[in-house]
This record gives sequence, C-alpha cells and structure tokens, in this order.
Amino acid sequence: MKRDLICIICPRGCSLCADIQEKQVTVTGNACPKGREYAVNECTNPVRTVTATVRVVNRYNTMASVKTSVPVAKDKMMDVMSVLRETQIKAPVHIGDVILKDICGSEIVATKTVY
Repeated sequence: MKRDLICIICPRGCSLCADIQEKQVTVTGNACPKGREYAVNECTNPVRTVTATVRVVNRYNTMASVKTSVPVAKDKMMDVMSVLRETQIKAPVHIGDVILKDICGSEIVATKTVY
C-alpha cells in the first residue's frame, strides 16, 4: 500500500511517498532523516497534540486554553476531548499548571494564565 504525505516537521514541507509492505515502511521524497521518521511514525503509530479549552467556573464567561503535554495516539483524541468537555477549573491558573493527570498517557496543562 502506498501513502502520500506532506512532512510537517520543518518548513520545507517535503512531499513524501510511504510504501508499506507487511511491517516495513519505505519512504521516498524526504530531504532529511526527520522526514523519514515522520512518515514511518505517521503510517505505524500516528500521534497528535490535543489543544482545547476548559471552563473556568469562578469567572464569568471565561475559558482557559489547555493542551496535552505529550502527543497522544490519534485514535485516543476523542477520548481526551470527552474528558476535557466535562472538565471545569477554578482560577487562578497559570501557564504550565497541570490541570489533569494521566489522560490517555498525557497530562493536560494550561496554556493561558487566568486570574
């Protein structure tokens, strides 16, 4: 099976072609080793950083932005979003504060300070 990808690791944006045969991935089109690594990971175990907002309950009409501390498996993204949809926090919260621990193998951290 062949899969065409655009590398997102650096600004160059190489057009990659990944040929998947059994458990082997052959990559062409990459200008650097990072492109090959990106294509292999994307074909075998795609991960994403999840960004979202959570409600701040003790501030009127306020949301705080959050993200996963490490990328999570692409098929777990909706599980993370389900937890975040129900999450409410209290101010003050600062950038880098851990909001939730061990959500699909990642911590949820604040990316906005709310006083």
